[in-house]
Amino acid sequence: MCGKIASGKSTLAKALATEHCAIVLSEDKWLSSLYPGEINSVADYVRYAQRIRGVVGPLVIDMLESGVSVVLDFPANTLANREWLRSLAEAARVTHCLHYLEVDDAVCRSRLHIRNKLAEHDFAASDAEFDLITSYFRAPGADEGLVIVTHLPM
Repeated sequence: MCGKIASGKSTLAKALATEHCAIVLSEDKWLSSLYPGEINSVADYVRYAQRIRGVVGPLVIDMLESGVSVVLDFPANTLANREWLRSLAEAARVTHCLHYLEVDDAVCRSRLHIRNKLAEHDFAASDAEFDLITSYFRAPGADEGLVIVTHLPM
Protein backbone atom coordinates (compact mmCIF):
# COMPACT_ATOMS: atom_id res chain seq x y z
CA MET A 1 0.00 0.00 0.00
CA CYS A 2 1.31 3.40 -0.93
CA GLY A 3 -0.49 6.58 0.02
CA LYS A 4 -0.39 9.48 2.41
CA ILE A 5 -1.95 9.41 5.87
CA ALA A 6 -5.75 8.95 5.59
CA SER A 7 -5.61 8.23 1.86
CA GLY A 8 -7.56 5.00 2.39
CA LYS A 9 -4.81 2.37 2.58
CA SER A 10 -6.38 0.31 5.37
CA THR A 11 -9.84 0.45 3.80
CA LEU A 12 -8.42 -0.74 0.48
CA ALA A 13 -6.36 -3.43 2.22
CA LYS A 14 -9.52 -4.91 3.77
CA ALA A 15 -11.34 -4.84 0.43
CA LEU A 16 -8.42 -6.52 -1.35
CA ALA A 17 -8.21 -9.20 1.33
CA THR A 18 -11.88 -10.00 0.87
CA GLU A 19 -11.60 -9.98 -2.92
CA HIS A 20 -8.54 -12.25 -2.98
CA CYS A 21 -9.21 -14.41 0.10
CA ALA A 22 -6.02 -13.01 1.62
CA ILE A 23 -4.73 -12.27 5.09
CA VAL A 24 -4.22 -8.61 6.02
CA LEU A 25 -1.20 -7.74 8.13
CA SER A 26 -1.45 -4.17 9.41
CA GLU A 27 1.56 -2.28 10.64
CA ASP A 28 -0.66 0.06 12.67
CA LYS A 29 -2.30 -2.87 14.47
CA TRP A 30 1.07 -4.45 15.28
CA LEU A 31 2.48 -1.14 16.51
CA SER A 32 -0.52 -0.23 18.65
CA SER A 33 -0.69 -3.72 20.18
CA LEU A 34 3.01 -4.18 20.88
CA TYR A 35 3.93 -0.59 21.79
CA PRO A 36 0.85 1.09 23.28
CA GLY A 37 1.57 4.67 24.26
CA GLU A 38 5.22 4.41 23.21
CA ILE A 39 5.03 6.02 19.77
CA ASN A 40 5.19 9.75 20.37
CA SER A 41 7.40 10.89 17.50
CA VAL A 42 8.46 9.97 14.00
CA ALA A 43 11.72 8.64 15.47
CA ASP A 44 9.72 6.33 17.78
CA TYR A 45 7.69 5.11 14.82
CA VAL A 46 10.80 4.37 12.75
CA ARG A 47 12.45 2.47 15.61
CA TYR A 48 9.42 0.31 16.41
CA ALA A 49 8.47 -0.24 12.77
CA GLN A 50 11.97 -1.64 12.12
CA ARG A 51 11.52 -4.09 14.99
CA ILE A 52 8.20 -5.28 13.62
CA ARG A 53 9.60 -5.71 10.13
CA GLY A 54 12.28 -8.00 11.52
CA VAL A 55 9.54 -10.33 12.73
CA VAL A 56 6.90 -9.80 10.07
CA GLY A 57 9.25 -10.16 7.10
CA PRO A 58 10.11 -13.84 7.64
CA LEU A 59 6.48 -14.56 8.56
CA VAL A 60 5.26 -13.03 5.29
CA ILE A 61 7.81 -14.99 3.27
CA ASP A 62 6.71 -18.24 4.96
CA MET A 63 3.05 -17.44 4.32
CA LEU A 64 3.66 -16.60 0.67
CA GLU A 65 5.77 -19.71 0.13
CA SER A 66 2.91 -21.73 1.62
CA GLY A 67 0.49 -20.32 -0.94
CA VAL A 68 -1.28 -17.87 1.36
CA SER A 69 -2.10 -14.53 -0.24
CA VAL A 70 -1.09 -11.59 1.93
CA VAL A 71 -2.12 -7.96 1.84
CA LEU A 72 0.46 -5.87 3.64
CA ASP A 73 -1.10 -2.75 5.11
CA PHE A 74 2.35 -1.27 5.61
CA PRO A 75 3.14 2.15 4.17
CA ALA A 76 5.23 1.84 1.03
CA ASN A 77 5.71 5.60 1.02
CA THR A 78 9.46 5.73 0.54
CA LEU A 79 11.80 3.99 -1.85
CA ALA A 80 13.39 2.05 1.03
CA ASN A 81 10.02 0.81 2.28
CA ARG A 82 9.02 -0.29 -1.22
CA GLU A 83 12.34 -2.09 -1.66
CA TRP A 84 11.73 -3.99 1.60
CA LEU A 85 8.21 -4.99 0.59
CA ARG A 86 9.32 -6.06 -2.89
CA SER A 87 12.15 -8.09 -1.35
CA LEU A 88 9.61 -10.18 0.55
CA ALA A 89 7.83 -11.20 -2.65
CA GLU A 90 11.14 -11.86 -4.37
CA ALA A 91 12.38 -14.01 -1.47
CA ALA A 92 9.18 -16.05 -1.67
CA ARG A 93 9.35 -16.14 -5.48
CA VAL A 94 5.81 -14.80 -5.94
CA THR A 95 4.30 -11.95 -7.87
CA HIS A 96 3.53 -8.68 -6.13
CA CYS A 97 1.37 -5.63 -6.65
CA LEU A 98 1.73 -2.18 -5.16
CA HIS A 99 -1.56 -0.35 -4.73
CA TYR A 100 -0.94 3.38 -4.89
CA LEU A 101 -3.68 5.68 -3.59
CA GLU A 102 -3.08 8.96 -5.40
CA VAL A 103 -4.94 11.32 -3.09
CA ASP A 104 -3.98 14.97 -2.61
CA ASP A 105 -3.04 16.54 0.71
CA ALA A 106 -6.29 18.47 1.13
CA VAL A 107 -8.44 15.34 0.83
CA CYS A 108 -6.15 13.35 3.13
CA ARG A 109 -6.09 16.12 5.72
CA SER A 110 -9.89 16.36 5.66
CA ARG A 111 -10.21 12.59 6.09
CA LEU A 112 -7.62 12.71 8.89
CA HIS A 113 -9.66 15.29 10.80
CA ILE A 114 -12.75 13.10 10.52
CA ARG A 115 -10.78 9.99 11.50
CA ASN A 116 -9.30 11.76 14.52
CA LYS A 117 -12.75 12.97 15.61
CA LEU A 118 -14.22 9.45 15.34
CA ALA A 119 -11.23 7.96 17.24
CA GLU A 120 -11.65 4.65 15.40
CA HIS A 121 -8.07 4.39 14.11
CA ASP A 122 -5.11 3.02 16.05
CA PHE A 123 -3.29 6.35 15.76
CA ALA A 124 -4.29 10.00 15.51
CA ALA A 125 -2.06 12.55 13.83
CA SER A 126 -2.03 16.32 14.16
CA ASP A 127 -1.74 18.64 11.17
CA ALA A 128 1.93 19.20 12.06
CA GLU A 129 2.55 15.44 12.16
CA PHE A 130 0.71 15.04 8.85
CA ASP A 131 2.98 17.69 7.31
CA LEU A 132 6.13 16.12 8.73
CA ILE A 133 5.28 12.56 7.69
CA THR A 134 4.04 13.70 4.27
CA SER A 135 7.37 15.45 3.68
CA TYR A 136 8.98 11.97 3.48
CA PHE A 137 6.40 10.66 0.99
CA ARG A 138 7.61 9.75 -2.48
CA ALA A 139 5.22 8.50 -5.14
CA PRO A 140 6.27 5.20 -6.72
CA GLY A 141 7.96 5.26 -10.09
CA ALA A 142 8.00 2.91 -13.06
CA ASP A 143 11.79 2.54 -12.66
CA GLU A 144 11.36 0.70 -9.33
CA GLY A 145 10.46 -2.63 -10.93
CA LEU A 146 7.02 -2.77 -9.30
CA VAL A 147 3.64 -3.73 -10.60
CA ILE A 148 1.68 -0.58 -9.67
CA VAL A 149 -2.09 -0.19 -9.61
CA THR A 150 -3.09 3.43 -9.08
CA HIS A 151 -6.32 4.29 -7.28
CA LEU A 152 -7.77 7.78 -7.63
CA PRO A 153 -10.17 9.31 -5.07
CA MET A 154 -13.86 8.87 -5.63
